[in-house]
Amino acid sequence: MRLGINLGYWGAGMDGDNLAVAQEADRLGYDVCWAAEAYGSDAPTVLSWVAAQTERIDVGSAILQIPARQPAMTAMTAATLDSLSGGRFRLGLGVSGPQVSEGWYGVTFDKPLARTREYVEIVRKAMTRERLTYEGEHWTLPLPGGPGKPIKLTVHPERERIPLYIAAIGPKNLEQTGEIADGALLIFPSADHLEDTAIRYIREGREKAGKTMDGFDVCPTVPLAVGDDVRALADTFRPYTALYVGGMGSRKQNFYNRLAQRMGYEKEAAEIQDKYLAGDKAGAAAAVPHELIDSTALLGTVDRIADRMRAYAAAGVTTLTLAPAGFTLDERLSALRAGTEALERAGLA
Repeated sequence: MRLGINLGYWGAGMDGDNLAVAQEADRLGYDVCWAAEAYGSDAPTVLSWVAAQTERIDVGSAILQIPARQPAMTAMTAATLDSLSGGRFRLGLGVSGPQVSEGWYGVTFDKPLARTREYVEIVRKAMTRERLTYEGEHWTLPLPGGPGKPIKLTVHPERERIPLYIAAIGPKNLEQTGEIADGALLIFPSADHLEDTAIRYIREGREKAGKTMDGFDVCPTVPLAVGDDVRALADTFRPYTALYVGGMGSRKQNFYNRLAQRMGYEKEAAEIQDKYLAGDKAGAAAAVPHELIDSTALLGTVDRIADRMRAYAAAGVTTLTLAPAGFTLDERLSALRAGTEALERAGLA
């Protein structure tokens, strides 16, 4: 099992330290450094900045939002980043959610599976450097009846096939991801529930495409905090968990809330959402079960974290992406080193 690092959103308060974190992960042998985007910083700018100042670690978008860019633009960005980084770019895609898609980008959030499939097909085709033509429900290239003509990408990516990941939560999205992508970006993964909530659907998609799980990268992101008091460490992640389970999306469309329900927290997920949407963020955080946080994060001593890493590897995780907690740079760097040590103690390095 490999390790990754997730820098999260630029502008989240730890910006001055992020380069040092990425460079330490590079030095320690971490496999990939991911950056996110929502409606603040964009991922490609952060990734180009990191790639320019690291040597070996891959840089990946977790995620580039599909409603933010035309697929040909995403192909251009991926090819450019792969070229500039010397073949170290990984393309992570996702549909975002209805509030961001419609409120920020002005793109109707409809038929996300079909839109994702077409988007991936266009990106893949564009990066082969064939002349780009496509006829689909959501995109037609070139537009008919106009001056447009088939054009091919002028940039030569470092590799013929750039690894493509999709952020997936729901069963149908997970199945399609297994069918059309090279990896899945997961969130709130519980080793005990991973087979039932994610991997079995990915496997079905792989089988549908005539493939096995060999070579497919199961890549969840987990918070990491090192210390002796597991409950105190878990409490630091209560606002984070409450935000996603309670406030990400609308009452009718919150994918993270549904995931918590599938893990057996139906009543608790409803309470968290009710409180969060009513403006009681503190109450929502207090309503998050300790077991939900503990099972979807790496908390405790290095030995305890090593045990959890073994469980993730046994569940089918191939790249475990860490989001190291800490109020200072030293604390974040220390957590990174503990992650490497735990992987070695687990016998997974």
